[in-house]
Amino acid sequence: MMTVTEAWETVRSHLFTPETEYIPLLQAQGRVLAQDVHADRDIPPYNRVSMDGIAIQYADYQSGIRSFPISGVIGAGEDVMTHIPSGTCVEIMTGASLPPFVDTVIPYEQIHTDGGIALLNGEVKSGQNIHLKGKDRRVGDVLMQAGRLIGPVETSIAASVGCHHIRVIKPPRVAVFSSGNELVDVHETPQPFQIRRSNSYVCHAILRSYGIEAGLFHLPDDPEQIREALRDALETYDAIIISGGISAGKFDYIPDALTDLGVNKLIRGVRQRPGKPFWFGKRGQATIFALPGNPVSTMACMARYVKPWIEASLGQPVSARKAVLAEDIIFEPNLTLFSQVTIRTDDTGLLRAVPIRHQGSGDYSSLLNADGFIELPAEKSRFEAGTLFSFWRI
Repeated sequence: MMTVTEAWETVRSHLFTPETEYIPLLQAQGRVLAQDVHADRDIPPYNRVSMDGIAIQYADYQSGIRSFPISGVIGAGEDVMTHIPSGTCVEIMTGASLPPFVDTVIPYEQIHTDGGIALLNGEVKSGQNIHLKGKDRRVGDVLMQAGRLIGPVETSIAASVGCHHIRVIKPPRVAVFSSGNELVDVHETPQPFQIRRSNSYVCHAILRSYGIEAGLFHLPDDPEQIREALRDALETYDAIIISGGISAGKFDYIPDALTDLGVNKLIRGVRQRPGKPFWFGKRGQATIFALPGNPVSTMACMARYVKPWIEASLGQPVSARKAVLAEDIIFEPNLTLFSQVTIRTDDTGLLRAVPIRHQGSGDYSSLLNADGFIELPAEKSRFEAGTLFSFWRI
């Protein structure tokens, strides 16, 4: 049986190789850039005024002039005046293009106007309050490189250079299967011996956070129906996530079905709790994650293996962080423990992981209080408060 480290190395060595697609910018939030984005002109593209006020020729100020007749008004988005008489000024607004015959902007706070004359009442420096053309970037400069996650700022930058459509990495096509005759759909009323499907919904929600619209399916405890459904999925999807039906029970038909369908089993069981029966395999371009059916087990395996696999496949950093254990934990089995924790940030900015008391891997309601799992290695049995461990957010 593999260790958690060995299991992750196996998963990481079988990443998805994505294609790209060209989509409208407004649909690109949360996607990953598949192209460099260049400045299509200097930034700013003109000498941009950065304060509301008046614009003067600094040489006039140097010559001792402190009162300037106002010869016009320029707003943002207006064409510049072609000429401003020497010894005069022009009122000008933030964002406007500075005319060529003036070179210094004085804010309204430093002037007084009287009868069309602007009177100065403060010190003036040459070239003040002007954002010079090309000061930030030059035309052709790379503003964002391929591989960058698109958020609000990236969307703004892309819009500013005219990228109304943009090339992004195409996420994998994923099928999510729940399994078991005890499960009914969310809109159904369960019998006393049944429960509603929830694991497939949490998997779907996690995938949505990566821009993946997964298909949701269910496998009854019937070997032939399982093989048929998985056969179709292997031909259609890049990845398959299955919750339940992979342990050693008489009705756990899924591992045999996957083997019959030619899936190469790469992991069958990991020395961890929860999620020990975790199963992972590959057939052609299809990657298969089969997760234990208890809700906390499913969540732990999604956090530790599936989410990092998606991130690494999309060229993003794997989202593990470090957190300080807030309380002592004693765990005797020689297994890696994924302990549910609530995260608190202390006065120094450290993440402190507070363990959550729960009733085992079937206690899905405990996840309401969990921010994720802290990973406690198998080599130890006593884990002391104040020690730093890996934290996997859910």
